[in-house]
Amino acid sequence: MSTSPTDLGTPRTAQGQQGLGAAAARGALMMLTGQGMRVLLQFASLVALARLLSPQDYGLVAAVFVVIGIGEIFRDFGLSSAAIRSPKLTRAQSTNLFWINSAIGLALGVGLFSLATPLAELFGQVEIVGIARAMSIIFLFNGITTQFRALLVRALRFRWLATVDVLAPAIALGVALTAALLGAGYWSLVFQHVTQSLVLLTGAALGARVIPGLPRRNVSMHSFLVFGANTVMTQLVNYAANRLDTAVIGFAHGATQLGLYNRAQQLVVAPASQVQAPATSVALPVLTRLQNDPARFDAFLIRGQLAFGYPIALTMACVAAAAEPIIQIMLGDQWLAAVPLLQLLALAVIARNLAFVGSWVYMVRGLSGDLLRFTAATAIAPVAGVLIGAHWGMIGVATGVALAPWTTWPISLWWLSRVTPVPVRALFGGALRISLVAFLVFGAASAVAHLLPPLPALGSLVVHAGTIAVTLGLLCIVPVLRADARVFRDIAVLLIRRRTRRSNARAADSDSSTSATLR
Repeated sequence: MSTSPTDLGTPRTAQGQQGLGAAAARGALMMLTGQGMRVLLQFASLVALARLLSPQDYGLVAAVFVVIGIGEIFRDFGLSSAAIRSPKLTRAQSTNLFWINSAIGLALGVGLFSLATPLAELFGQVEIVGIARAMSIIFLFNGITTQFRALLVRALRFRWLATVDVLAPAIALGVALTAALLGAGYWSLVFQHVTQSLVLLTGAALGARVIPGLPRRNVSMHSFLVFGANTVMTQLVNYAANRLDTAVIGFAHGATQLGLYNRAQQLVVAPASQVQAPATSVALPVLTRLQNDPARFDAFLIRGQLAFGYPIALTMACVAAAAEPIIQIMLGDQWLAAVPLLQLLALAVIARNLAFVGSWVYMVRGLSGDLLRFTAATAIAPVAGVLIGAHWGMIGVATGVALAPWTTWPISLWWLSRVTPVPVRALFGGALRISLVAFLVFGAASAVAHLLPPLPALGSLVVHAGTIAVTLGLLCIVPVLRADARVFRDIAVLLIRRRTRRSNARAADSDSSTSATLR
């Protein structure tokens, strides 16, 4: 990676500001393609391992991940986002950030190893002792990885990131399948997670091509740490509010029920989260460079909401409508109890993503304190939903989880508009159109499936897909929705033209080299 002493990780490119649109589009395509492949691998993992392992196995590992998820927030400490959004990042600052994240990762790993026995007693599962101790190494791996990935994002090296993000789960899945076939049980999942973290570390370190030096005391880290502290508090509140469901089900209903709930989450929540990460990786460096151009900043934000929101909302609407055949095909009939969970969680994901672009604005403009205050103020909704719903078991919990984000997303855009200039009317309109289209698609597919006689799982999926395609085609008659569709067409055209120019340039270079050789 090309670096300089004063601005580490920023790409040296002749494109300048005018090339950011193309760079963002290419980056989005690379990262989303990579994440799409990663989601496919995750589904392959679900299909294969769900037939080799039991809900109990998944529940045991999920119980440990409740703790790992909290620890991962502290491990990052918001410093990856702080490094990415910083207008300038010196080598000394990057080195100090590397050692801070690595030290936090080591401390958290030692902490999880030491607390393995109390954690097992808390959940009433002795197997958790070995699982927690084995998975404690993940904290150290991820801590070391953090700043390597931040440098790759700053340099807009999305192709490398996408490649690593696909190779890691692919290799990890191979390890897990081998272990499961050999009868390793829940240890297969442990091996999978540890292997994935190790491969991600190796890939990020090789791609960054930077060897950190020793930490330096004479380098100011105040702005990074303040931003990180606010960010980590925001993430903690978010995590507590949005993962309370897992803890409640695990404590109150045991590992088997938690395993069912966890598989439903893995089918919808996890893939959506994996799309959020690359979208944010593309958006943050681009928006950082557009801060002094309000018109282009707002335009990128509006298009980003549509480009990010529609695919997730439509996918989740399809999953909710076809939940039963999806469960039958991917997990098997023994997992059919997860069907209503899958439907409710899919509807929750739609709402959570309606105002997701607002988080980009908070981070780019350094408004981590305002984001923390908003998150704390609205955390009552998911907490109340889970605690009230817990009286009706895991279905009640899932219902509370589904309803909460539908009450908070309008507040999120209004709150953001109070602290910084944003095109709030356009963002509200975009979110409303996304949700309306998603519910029309869900309603049409559900209605047609209800009117038809029972079909085999594959046939039912075909009917759902056909109904959704027809519904989307009819909706494109509406002018404003047709305009939204043009956003995707314009992005595709931009990518095709850019790729064509690059191919032509390579061909011209090749011809020039050949001519020179002949001469």
